[in-house]
Amino acid sequence: MAEARAPWVADLGNGRYQNPVLAADYSDPDVTRVGDDFYLTASSFTNIPGLPILHSKDLVNWTLIGHALPRLTPDAHFSVPRRGGGVWAPAIRHHDGKFYIYYPDPDFGVYVITANDPKGPWSAPVLVDNSRGVIDPCPFWDDDGSAWLIVAYARSRAGFNNILQLKRMSPDGTRLLDAGKTVVDGNALPPQPTTNGPMPWAPIEGPKLYKRDGWYYIFAPAGGVKGGWQTVFRSRKLDGPYEFRNVLDQGKTDVNGPHQGAWVTTSAGEDWFLHFQDTGAFGRRVHLQPMVWKDGWPIIGADRDKDGRGEPVITNRKPKVKAVTGIAVPQMNDDFSGPLSLAWQWHANPAQDWMSLSAAPGQLRLKSVSTPASLFETGSVLTQKFPAPKFVADTKLRFSPLREGERAGLAVVGTKYSWIGLRKDADAVRLVHDGRVLLEGVTSDIYLRARIEPVVVDITPPDKPHWPAERKEVLAQVKFSYSTDGERFVTFEHPPVQIDPGRWVGATIGLFASSPAGTPAYIGTSVGHADFDYFRVSGVE
Repeated sequence: MAEARAPWVADLGNGRYQNPVLAADYSDPDVTRVGDDFYLTASSFTNIPGLPILHSKDLVNWTLIGHALPRLTPDAHFSVPRRGGGVWAPAIRHHDGKFYIYYPDPDFGVYVITANDPKGPWSAPVLVDNSRGVIDPCPFWDDDGSAWLIVAYARSRAGFNNILQLKRMSPDGTRLLDAGKTVVDGNALPPQPTTNGPMPWAPIEGPKLYKRDGWYYIFAPAGGVKGGWQTVFRSRKLDGPYEFRNVLDQGKTDVNGPHQGAWVTTSAGEDWFLHFQDTGAFGRRVHLQPMVWKDGWPIIGADRDKDGRGEPVITNRKPKVKAVTGIAVPQMNDDFSGPLSLAWQWHANPAQDWMSLSAAPGQLRLKSVSTPASLFETGSVLTQKFPAPKFVADTKLRFSPLREGERAGLAVVGTKYSWIGLRKDADAVRLVHDGRVLLEGVTSDIYLRARIEPVVVDITPPDKPHWPAERKEVLAQVKFSYSTDGERFVTFEHPPVQIDPGRWVGATIGLFASSPAGTPAYIGTSVGHADFDYFRVSGVE
């Protein structure tokens, strides 16, 4: 069931829902259906564990049931944050009784992992394609049993982009059988008609390959993350040639870049499309759109002018499904009384001694490990996605430092970061905010709070035809406060902090404890620690 005071619930409780259905940073979502169950995974970049697995019965109410990737490989490479690397857009499929996830790491290639149960365990990653810069893979098994992989490319690694290639695989989907063929070349296509006028394609990426009524369909986003749209290509032959159409763009709505996601058909025969919307520091949220077919082409969202091109809906009736489901949201709160909530992720592959739930039962203990001064460069920050368009997060901290320079607290981390917490100085423990002393001589537990709301700022638009959304950036405005008794919170006088997105991800909120960088290894086992009693999220009143 929904957590108490959940700051965002998609299910309106009256047979309708509101978008986003996932108000957190589940970028590049892909979905598969097995029976009456839907399973979603998403990009996780360098957040660990990676490849979240969410479950739903109705495409509206989602529960986080696990992660398919406990650690990133190569392990040592990801012992520190590799911002912008790691797991890019994955694809999840169920084939021949087994779940498959194909995921790209643009620096190493495309991996596949499998499982009999989506909750896991998942197999160790197998490298299927070691091409540098290959991204956004999607597997496809044709009617004759042949296996295929459609991919895109990242210019930052491959030196080119804006093309989609089709590669043949072994029937078990573990190795390539050829070098592939380009089936879509965006560089050769004329500007695409959109609600915003003719627009350039680059980059075409994120392809998903399907088959329906003898047609092969490639669903692919184009035009960029913020200002792009959803294109569908179709052909009677797998290797083309493909004709194409813009089937979804922003239209007259505020939902920018509605693209890159998954077409899924319910057991009742209804078609739906899940996609993301880039919202800056608040991440890439997941929306659900109705989808219908006309003359062999999909129409996604609301086609108000009947031109075959839809725009996003804000509210809609829920999908017709067999199961009657309760309202659900992904986990947020944690009282640390049992296993760590699935909501938590590290910014790098964790070391064994970073945390403990048994050293102080009912509390999360974080060791003051030696870290860089910058929390953006620190892997041992335990974080969560922003769960809503605005929210409040609370925690209670007990600090047990042993050496000068140790610190612990509540942090909000984008490319920029800000934190409030305790710091051990030579003569005392002080409550600080980004180095500014708020309270002298702290000797007891401290309660910390962050209130987070969006703020929109103007930016320079790209040097190309652009959408209005590309002139704006959404930042997270953070107001910290503290209390010594858990009742009366002090909001100190300071300008609100504005946090930007991370690298391809939204900002995160989390907990940390650290020693100064360079703390000698020979005292590394005798540094202090911080105990957190709980982490609670609520709505903004």
